[in-house]
Amino acid sequence: MTMSALSRPGERDRPLIKFLEIDWVFCLLLCLIAGAGALIMYYVAGSSWTPWAAAHLVRYGIFFVAMIILAMFPLRVWFEVAYPVYVAGLLLLVGVELVGDVAKGAQRWLEIGPVRFQPSEIMKVGIVLALARFYHGVSAESARFSWWLLIPLAMIAAPTLLVAHQPDLGTAILIGATGVAIMVLAGLDWKLIAGGVVATLAALPPFIFFVLQEYQRKRILTFLSPEKDPSGDGYHILQSKIALGSGGFLGKGLGLGSQSQLDYLPEKHTDFIFAALSEQLGFLGGATVLLIYVGVIFMALRIASASHSHFGRLGSAGVTATFALYVLINGAMVMGMAPVVGVPMPLLSYGGTVMMTVMIGFGLVLSTRVHRYSEVTSGRGSLL
Repeated sequence: MTMSALSRPGERDRPLIKFLEIDWVFCLLLCLIAGAGALIMYYVAGSSWTPWAAAHLVRYGIFFVAMIILAMFPLRVWFEVAYPVYVAGLLLLVGVELVGDVAKGAQRWLEIGPVRFQPSEIMKVGIVLALARFYHGVSAESARFSWWLLIPLAMIAAPTLLVAHQPDLGTAILIGATGVAIMVLAGLDWKLIAGGVVATLAALPPFIFFVLQEYQRKRILTFLSPEKDPSGDGYHILQSKIALGSGGFLGKGLGLGSQSQLDYLPEKHTDFIFAALSEQLGFLGGATVLLIYVGVIFMALRIASASHSHFGRLGSAGVTATFALYVLINGAMVMGMAPVVGVPMPLLSYGGTVMMTVMIGFGLVLSTRVHRYSEVTSGRGSLL
C-alpha cells in the first residue's frame, strides 16, 4: 500500500466517516425498487397493506439496516468468513438431501428449531465469497489457464448439482452462472470461454431429454409453444403476456389491472409481480423500473472497479452478477422469452429469503465502497 489507509478519507476508523462514505444514491435506488414492489402488492391485494405490502416493507427495513451495518465491516472480515460460509452452506445442502422438508414435490428446506430456511440462499453468497477469496491469491496467469482452475470448477459444481437435485433448477442456474461469471471476470482465457459455450450448447438437448425431470422438461417445451396447453402448463406464460400487453404505454392505472385484480395472473406478488406492475403502470412504468435496475447494476460495477483489493473487486462483481441474473431470468420469464423456473424479481417480489440474500450481498458491495482503499493480503488462493 503506497499510502496509509488511515490517511484516506474512505478508510478512517471513525464510524461516522465510514457511514458518510456509503453510496447513498445507490441505497436510494434500492429503496425505490422495494417501494415499487410494496406499491404493487398493496393494489393487487385489493388496496390493502395485508398480507403482502406491509410485511414486504418491514422486511426491507430490517435488511436495509443490516446492509448498512455490514457495510461497516472491513473487507478483511468478509475475507476471513468466505470459506467458512461456503463450507457451512455446502454442509447444509447435504443436510437438505438427508433430512430436508419436502413441499410441492421439492426437498429444499431445513428446519432447525423454530427456524425454517433454504440453504441454497446461503450458497448464493457463499459461492461469491469463496471464489473471490480463491482468486485473490491466484496469479493472473494461473487464473487465465492452469490446472488450478479445476478447484473453482469443483467449488461451483458441488452446490450447483446439490441444488439441482432438490430440484430447484432456477437457483441451480443462478449459482452455476454466478460462479462462471466470477471465473470470467478473474481473467479466464477466451478460448476456454468459447469452448465452454460450445460444450454447453451441445449438452443442452441430451440434458433436457435425459436428465431433467418430466415436469421440468414440460416447462421448457411449453415455453416454446404455450398455446398448446393454455389452461395447463402454458397458463402462467400466456397470462403474463396478456398482462404485459394490456397495460399499453401508460397502463390501466393503479388497482385497475384486470389480470392481477381478477386473479388471472398467477403468483402476482412474487414471480410475476413485474407483469402486474406493467399492466397497471404500462410500458413506461415497467421501463422505468428496469432502468432503476440498470442503474443499480452500473453503480455496483463501478464500485467494484474502484476497489484496490482484488477480493473486493471480484466479490462485488460476483454479487452484481447474481443480481443481474435475477433480473434477466425473471424479466425473460414474465415476457415469455424463457421457461418458468421460479426466479423472483429481486427486491420487487415478495419473499424474505431472496431479499435477505440480495441485501447481504449489497452489504459486501457497500463495504467495498467504504473500504475501497484497503488491500487484503493473503497467501496462495487454496482452500487451506
